[in-house]
Amino acid sequence: MARHSAALTSLCNCLRGMPPVDVDWTSVIGLANQTLTTPALIDFVDQFEPELPEDVCTYIRQIHRRNSLRNDRLAGQLEEAVVAMNGQGVTPVLLKGAATLATTPKERRGVRLMCDLDIMVMPDETERAVAALGAIGYGIHDQAPPEGERWHVDLDRSRDVGTIDLQGAAPGPAYLYHSSGHALNHCVPALLGRASVYIPTPTYRALMLIIHDQFQDYGYWLGDLDLRHLVELRDLNNSVEGLDWKELASHVSGELMKNAVETQLLALAALLGVEVPYSMRSRLIPRLQFMRQLMQARFPSTRVPLLAMTFLDLRNYRKEAVTRYKQTSVCRPGLWSMPRAATLQFLLRTAIAVRVGKV
Repeated sequence: MARHSAALTSLCNCLRGMPPVDVDWTSVIGLANQTLTTPALIDFVDQFEPELPEDVCTYIRQIHRRNSLRNDRLAGQLEEAVVAMNGQGVTPVLLKGAATLATTPKERRGVRLMCDLDIMVMPDETERAVAALGAIGYGIHDQAPPEGERWHVDLDRSRDVGTIDLQGAAPGPAYLYHSSGHALNHCVPALLGRASVYIPTPTYRALMLIIHDQFQDYGYWLGDLDLRHLVELRDLNNSVEGLDWKELASHVSGELMKNAVETQLLALAALLGVEVPYSMRSRLIPRLQFMRQLMQARFPSTRVPLLAMTFLDLRNYRKEAVTRYKQTSVCRPGLWSMPRAATLQFLLRTAIAVRVGKV
């Protein structure tokens, strides 16, 4: 892992389309595989093929071709699933990779490697959505416990290449969307073949992706980088509609969320060259967090000692989670106390685990 992580700068330069100079291709391809960004190197190969080793070009083209075939099947699977839900009066919201499949031209489908299909339905539609998918052969593989804060269910079918992750809310803690209002206010209706869906605007998709990485996947607390999602944020910014930075900032409430969002945007600017407004990438704590991400990527042995940086925002987390999620304006005493032992053990286990797509 350390050898691959040392190739972070070279891989990012390739993803930015910069000319190849002194590239250790074994390390770069290893890191691309680890971060699930290998298919995204196809543009780099198309641009610089005469200057690249033949085996590197052959490998990347093969991975891209296979991923294109897989994503074509995922697109067909998605349309079939949504048609079934439409038949029960459910018009779902497409999230993450599912939204990418619906908005990307067929010839560009192979650039993004995705694991499953993330679909959101309204809380009063969950039973109908599950029944509709069950009627076309899906079974429940995993389900959130009834007492859980977020409803979701993973469904699969033996003939498919991916599972469906059906969710009842946007990813991450609900209080982080407090200033955004209802998710449908940030979606547009669209057709997906024979199906009808809602697709979030690029800016709202960016917001959900950042919250997913930083909080649902614990990236902010662990100091992880998700390079695949940074590439997706870059592509959202390069889309016709682009990202509205002022609108994105308007969705951010509280110091914790501001620090997490700006950490992601700082990485986006520094690693992939996206022109993020200086005001959204200049503050101290996000800069410290980004320095931590780089240090951990290059020297994985620092992951455990740098867990101490979670204390930078522990007070903000406790304050905002209590006042917003509990819907009270009174902060309980003890905001500076140590995390529970179970929380520390979870963070330690996750910090040292090898997680696909993370570096």
